[in-house]
Amino acid sequence: MSSNPYQDQIHYAQLNWDEDGQPLSSVFGDVYFSRANGLAETRHVFLQHNHLAQRWKALPDKAHFVIAETGFGSGLNFLAAWELWLTTAPSSAQLHFVSVEKFPLNKNDLKRALALWPELGHLSRQLIEAYPCIVGEGFYRLSFLDGRIKLTLIINDAARGFSKLLTTTDPLYSQYSAKIDAWFLDGFAPSKNPQMWSEDLFSCIHQLSDAGTTAATFSAAAIVKKGLKFAGFTIEKVAGFGRKREMLKAVMRNGRQDYFYPQPAHKSASVFPSPWSINTNSSAYNEKHALIIGAGLAGCTSARALAERGWKVTLIERNNAIASEASGNPQGVLYAKLSHKEEAQAEFNLTSLQFAQSFYSGYWKNIGDKTGVLQLAHSDSEHLLQSQLREKFAAADELVQFVSAASASEIAGVPLPFNAIYFPNAGWINPAKLCEQLVNHPLIRIITDTTAFDIHPEENSWCINKDCELQAQVLIIANARDAQRFEQTQHLPIKSIRGQITYLPATTPSQAIKSVICSEGYIAPENAGVHCTGATFNLREESRELRVEDHETNLENLRAPLCSIMAEWENLDKSSLEGRVAFRCTLPDYLPAVGPVADEPAMLDSFAPLRKNSRAFIQATGKYLPGLYLNIGHGSRGLAYTPLCAEILAAYINNEPQPVASDLVNALNPARFLIRDLIKNKR
Repeated sequence: MSSNPYQDQIHYAQLNWDEDGQPLSSVFGDVYFSRANGLAETRHVFLQHNHLAQRWKALPDKAHFVIAETGFGSGLNFLAAWELWLTTAPSSAQLHFVSVEKFPLNKNDLKRALALWPELGHLSRQLIEAYPCIVGEGFYRLSFLDGRIKLTLIINDAARGFSKLLTTTDPLYSQYSAKIDAWFLDGFAPSKNPQMWSEDLFSCIHQLSDAGTTAATFSAAAIVKKGLKFAGFTIEKVAGFGRKREMLKAVMRNGRQDYFYPQPAHKSASVFPSPWSINTNSSAYNEKHALIIGAGLAGCTSARALAERGWKVTLIERNNAIASEASGNPQGVLYAKLSHKEEAQAEFNLTSLQFAQSFYSGYWKNIGDKTGVLQLAHSDSEHLLQSQLREKFAAADELVQFVSAASASEIAGVPLPFNAIYFPNAGWINPAKLCEQLVNHPLIRIITDTTAFDIHPEENSWCINKDCELQAQVLIIANARDAQRFEQTQHLPIKSIRGQITYLPATTPSQAIKSVICSEGYIAPENAGVHCTGATFNLREESRELRVEDHETNLENLRAPLCSIMAEWENLDKSSLEGRVAFRCTLPDYLPAVGPVADEPAMLDSFAPLRKNSRAFIQATGKYLPGLYLNIGHGSRGLAYTPLCAEILAAYINNEPQPVASDLVNALNPARFLIRDLIKNKR
């Protein structure tokens, strides 16, 4: 498997349809659900024999429950669980449904299959509308009913897909992975698809389960019974559905045990990654109250993610209004830099863009305009990149389209001299208006004109400033480059990049611009009589004053793509132009820092052997400051990055399954810089 989970070619399910309109797999020669009544089968096998109605009625407020499924298929099991959840679980509780599918249905086949169940139409319509554009193997997180229902669709082989939920592949630390409460062991019959029912799959099931975890499956085959016993479950045969005489239900009685996992034999070179990313601090926060420093995009998305999970959130902002710093530009662009490379940054950009487009679907009104975004092939390097992207995204028109200069001109409304890639579901957003909507929640409190000069722990809580007037068990630092002012985060290699945007008065020719146009800079369609364009990149500069030379740079970046409409702007008095200066926060690898804050001295001490051997066997977990988290480093991609980063952070804090694979979670972990410095013998 390649290191980039989106690189592998995706094969959609090949279906035949019988005389009753039911789908059959032409590859496996098996049905997707019982010909007698698929919905009744789901309710009997998976809902009843995992005892879900009883368990959900007994859930406490603000709890979450996790179902994991092998084989998403038509989504029937997900919809049946969703329907039952709405009638049995507390309204404040959250259902996580995690499903792995190797051969997903395309959207048209999904519509056709779900049309068989009109009684679920009110739910299936929401699933179909949100169904992702599947580009390759990887995680696709969908959210419904303001986060009450979350679906994580993992496109992969079952065993490999579930292994991406493990905090580490080292079985010695399996207890630190998020717990699955109930398993739906679906998929095609073992006789038709024996590869899925592998020992590797049951090893993952073992590591992701705990005492009280249940499982149910339509199959009573020997390979399934043996696998569940191997995974530590006590199994029981019960009556199957319809003509099927037997099925299995199971429960894990004694919790996760590692008796069948040997330790690495050679301690000088572990076969497993170093366990530096494992955070052993308890996340069972009893008060569910978080403080967040910084009320820009990172802070506001984090606040919303926690509030939707029932957390009380206090946002602290040093200015007199939220979104006053880098998140205060009147027009920000939603798009991400796609790449053909097999690396974490490429995976993160693609996943963030798709998550953000889904996230903003409920927010576009009054915060911006989904005009689409054109990324022009304005240079030789950009032209080469777009040609390299064509094969990977050839079947992803819903996400990105490759257009000629003539087509780009038609989309933009003005003549353009370059070919382009077009993001039809993106556009421009007013970040301040977005932040206002995000924090419009009864559990979110905002305190402005308050500066956090220092933070310190006190009595199992984090305090802000010496008087400790504000305190909570959880503290999130989301104040971008100013995170370096705190002792606990001074070790981070934060870079500050000054950026200046220019407000250009709309002209008769420029009013024709219909989409965002990106090249060396960007220009957005007219808003309130002006166009936002920019922005400059000035490293190691601190001036907050508008500069004529930066206005000239922003105009220069428009000359090549918009030469046909530049005449009236060329003659403007540059010193009279308005604009805005803000400071981006970036990190050396251009990925955000999202997750727990390392206890720097303890981490350096525990992982000191990495200075001599990057594969050293270290029998110690990561060292982190309890309850302290970061969400910074989004650079110029805040609109694309922060929704997903907030979801990742909320999953950390609430001990939920992550919306992305564990290796990507680790790639964003702020402690990565300490570990890299140790390996390079810099610390």
